[in-house]
Amino acid sequence: MLRRLDGPNGRGWPFVALLKKQTNEANRMSESMRTVIVTGGSGGIGRATAERLARDFCMVVPVARSIDGVASTAARIREAGAAALPIDQDMREAVAAERVVEAVLAATGRIDAVVNVAGAVSQTDLFQMTDEEWADGLSLKFHGARKLTLAAWPALKASRGSVIFMSGTAAVTPKASLCAVSSINAAIVALAKAFSERGVCDGVQVNSVLPGPVMTERRRKMLSHYATTKGLDLDAASKAFQQETGITRYGEPADVAELIAFLVSPQSRWLTGVAVRIDGGEIKAA
Repeated sequence: MLRRLDGPNGRGWPFVALLKKQTNEANRMSESMRTVIVTGGSGGIGRATAERLARDFCMVVPVARSIDGVASTAARIREAGAAALPIDQDMREAVAAERVVEAVLAATGRIDAVVNVAGAVSQTDLFQMTDEEWADGLSLKFHGARKLTLAAWPALKASRGSVIFMSGTAAVTPKASLCAVSSINAAIVALAKAFSERGVCDGVQVNSVLPGPVMTERRRKMLSHYATTKGLDLDAASKAFQQETGITRYGEPADVAELIAFLVSPQSRWLTGVAVRIDGGEIKAA
């Protein structure tokens, strides 16, 4: 039973006033705690993006399978001045999206942006790739991003937030030797476009990003594959690929991170439903 706590003048519910004050303070804290989730946050473009967004968001949530990887990224986020909530989670798992969203909302009460970077797709040739490899590539890069975006959508509607889907230039240059990479990246562009249509109605901005030859560990593996097919060593293959594509240098993860930072900023708000290519001139035609 609640007991009225009268003051000397016989009036007031002081504990109600205190509760309102605490509630208002909590609401203000929630409103100021702008939060972004970045999957694939243990390395490469994901890590670079998480670090860059620490300058624009109050809370950055790096997500990846590697607990050591996300812990290392979290340390860099804190050094940059933001709070960090590292989550070690394999986004292939059926309940992964719900777990991540629940943890974030429990910590900050809001989600302002989701950046879907996670996704390693097999580089096996079209005629050698197994059904299991296809399923694995789709489960992480495509379905993992799809399910996380769906799970976060109510919170994104509430904050009028933003979503980024990571694709790649292989989406527009399909090759038999990299068929799964090309096909899944193309599907992601279509998925992002579909989300963006609903986003116009719901107040959620959605775009996809198509990086070209960015020098990450995954790019080094691709160059190793390229070297094997060309009969070259890795250094020679790296130079040959650069000459073949006509780029002046390989991209760095920070290049893509800067683009993503713009795409989730207020300045880009009218830009939605777009597949943005960042490739140093690799693709010669639109």
